[in-house]
Amino acid sequence: MKKNSQYIKNISLSLLAAAGIASCNSVKNSYEYNINVPENYVYTDTVSAYDSITIAVIPWKDFFNDEQLTLLINKAIEYNFDMQTALKNIEIAQLKADQAKLNWLPSVDATLANRAYQYRSEDFYSSASSRYYAEKGTEAPSSLYNYTMQNISGISVSWEVDIWRKFRDQKQIALNNYLQTEEARKAIQTNLIAQIAEGYYNLILLNAQLDVAQTNFELSKNTLEIVQLQYEAGQITALAKQQTKSQMLTAQALIPSLKQQIALQENQINYLTGSFSQEIDISSKKLENYFYLDVLSEGVPLQLLQNRPDIRSAELELLSANSNVGLAQKQKYPSIKIDLGGGVNSMLPENWFNIPGALFGSVVGGITAPVFNKKKLRTNHEVAMVEREKTEINLQKTVHKAINEVTDALILIKTIDEQLEIAEEQVVNSSLAVRQSNLLFNSGFATYLEVINAQRSALENELNLNRIRKNKLAARVQLYKTLGGGWQ
Repeated sequence: MKKNSQYIKNISLSLLAAAGIASCNSVKNSYEYNINVPENYVYTDTVSAYDSITIAVIPWKDFFNDEQLTLLINKAIEYNFDMQTALKNIEIAQLKADQAKLNWLPSVDATLANRAYQYRSEDFYSSASSRYYAEKGTEAPSSLYNYTMQNISGISVSWEVDIWRKFRDQKQIALNNYLQTEEARKAIQTNLIAQIAEGYYNLILLNAQLDVAQTNFELSKNTLEIVQLQYEAGQITALAKQQTKSQMLTAQALIPSLKQQIALQENQINYLTGSFSQEIDISSKKLENYFYLDVLSEGVPLQLLQNRPDIRSAELELLSANSNVGLAQKQKYPSIKIDLGGGVNSMLPENWFNIPGALFGSVVGGITAPVFNKKKLRTNHEVAMVEREKTEINLQKTVHKAINEVTDALILIKTIDEQLEIAEEQVVNSSLAVRQSNLLFNSGFATYLEVINAQRSALENELNLNRIRKNKLAARVQLYKTLGGGWQ
């Protein structure tokens, strides 16, 4: 017994020594990559992007100063179906990452009350034990008979020594996958907040357009009443009455259409917040009351890389691809494995726990290395390197896409104020034209065509002004989203 234990000890020490020597010479899988980014964005008026903080680091609760909007966003983050799915994906990735940390430990299996019986017949004659009946001077039964039996209980331990740090690569890949799911959650939240905010502002726009349509309809209806009186007095023709009524119907037709769009927009917001359809009261919200005086700094590409969830995710994917290259390379090298086993084994159940007679034990240790595997391991390594190059291209593509999105948002921010200024002047001018045309028409110094043209122009200009006001709010949200904000 003492001799066997010394033998086991010698094997273990030899294998551990080999593992220690090999680990000192483990393969280092270093990889460097460079992402091309411009020094600054086009269409920026900031003096120095380094002197200001990018809006991407502003928490969304501070970025949106509308209490009703923040309530809707909070509800969406908690109950939105995509957000809930993303959290479950994070939970799954966390479990896998935790498991990957334990890959270096040995595997332990227990066999409890395992009974194995083999039956043979008289024509079976393939081993020395089959001469049992001949030695006894009897003939083997013609039917099935109990050939061998075993009753086993024991524990087996298997441990692969991580001399090349393969398990470290696996752990890193699992960790990167977990971090990618977290970045996916951030991206979903950023998009969700942007969708809620844009939908909310669009709802305010639709209500503003409804007010404009109703006001213009009432004005056109009053004009039609005056034209009707003049027609009955024989002062104007039926054509004048028909054209005036056509203008009134144009304004009136907008009302049910806008009500329909309002209901659909409310339904979309409710879906995003995980709620059933219900009315969203924004009667107190006016587009002209939304003034944001804060300076929207677009930051620099370095800051962009630090906040965009899609870029972070692409970078983590590249790191995982690099770990896969190392893992594929290490599959070509020798591996050391130790197997230990022990327990009780007997032919008859009554001798199961006959100690030490029923005891058994085994120690197996060895170094195995692939010699010829039809080029599979080499091909896997080469494919992994190509996959890494593809992932790097995807990262560069993601960065370029992000910079283009920020540039588009900056163009909107830069040009929309000029459009807003012109649109406001158009509304002031058209409103004055409506008042003057009505006064002149009532005094007999203007025709009905001048009145309905003024009303048509006023309607179009007011609708356009509201759209531009909403676009300014949407552009602000779009810039916040493209810079990677919204997930804090």
